[in-house]
Amino acid sequence: MTQLTDIARQMVASGKGILAADESPASAGKRLAAVGMDNTPENRRAYRDLFLNADGIGQYLSGVILHDETLRQDALDGTPFLTLLADNGILPGIKVDEGLTPFPGFDGEELTRGLDTLPERCADYAAMGARFTKWRNVIHIGADLPTPELVHTNAITLARYARIVQDAGMVPMLEPEVLLTGDHSLSRAEEVTRDVLATVFYQCTRYRVDLSAVILKTSMVVPGDASGEVMDHDAVALSTLRVLRDTVPPEVPGVVFLSGGQSAEDACRNLAAINRAAQAEGGAPWPLTFSFARALQGPALAVWRGDDEKVAEGRETFLTTLRRNTAALAGKDCA
Repeated sequence: MTQLTDIARQMVASGKGILAADESPASAGKRLAAVGMDNTPENRRAYRDLFLNADGIGQYLSGVILHDETLRQDALDGTPFLTLLADNGILPGIKVDEGLTPFPGFDGEELTRGLDTLPERCADYAAMGARFTKWRNVIHIGADLPTPELVHTNAITLARYARIVQDAGMVPMLEPEVLLTGDHSLSRAEEVTRDVLATVFYQCTRYRVDLSAVILKTSMVVPGDASGEVMDHDAVALSTLRVLRDTVPPEVPGVVFLSGGQSAEDACRNLAAINRAAQAEGGAPWPLTFSFARALQGPALAVWRGDDEKVAEGRETFLTTLRRNTAALAGKDCA
């Protein structure tokens, strides 16, 4: 799968990250409602246009994960969003999971839907020009969570997804998100994340996934948002790197971090600390970059708020946020 390995390496190109612009219409509506905008197709289109039509984003982004709606849309100037990305040298990706559903018999745990129709949908997306895909599972940490059954089942789902996507000629991005919500400690987050990632890669091997043509999108190891622990960026970095070194095979082309509900400031500072720590240890076996959603889009959305006269200011805020996060890839402070 040499071609897929090449695409995967492009996704983690030096000094660049990946924008996660793949919110469902319902999730995008929550973002819009927060700034007083109605959840309409046209407002969602304008929301996407704010970011994808910003001049110079190709300097900072190697890829963008899209939702099915956005993949098929045109920008406000009539240019297809896919064309805008191509003109900026940005790889288009597509979210292919169909959301969460309760895990029968396991209160408080969730599975991800969409495997049954995945081969047909992947064929369509590949024909439309998508180069990579994303599938998200979620793992809750609680008194008795996650259960081994949930970790095992989600890992098999990710492995099966990855094999289907590779057979369709695209690179699978694996996103087993260990959720920030909860009162768990940093050490408990490290324990769970290690178990989750080890199980995912074990199942990928069993299901004959080519690990040289996958990208891992993972949570940083952080304490729960209700734990009362102060966010210690250096401690987060060391915990995160320990987990990755223990679980991620060296042939994986790259690791990208999700922000997972962290503030834009914390996500950037943790990213910088992780890269500084990796450099201090002589480097990591894989490139370490970002694939943020709210941590990149939130500051610009708060400026824009749907006002046509604030588009330029919103885009400049977006570019400033991108510059801060790409500087963090070199371990620099998020100034």
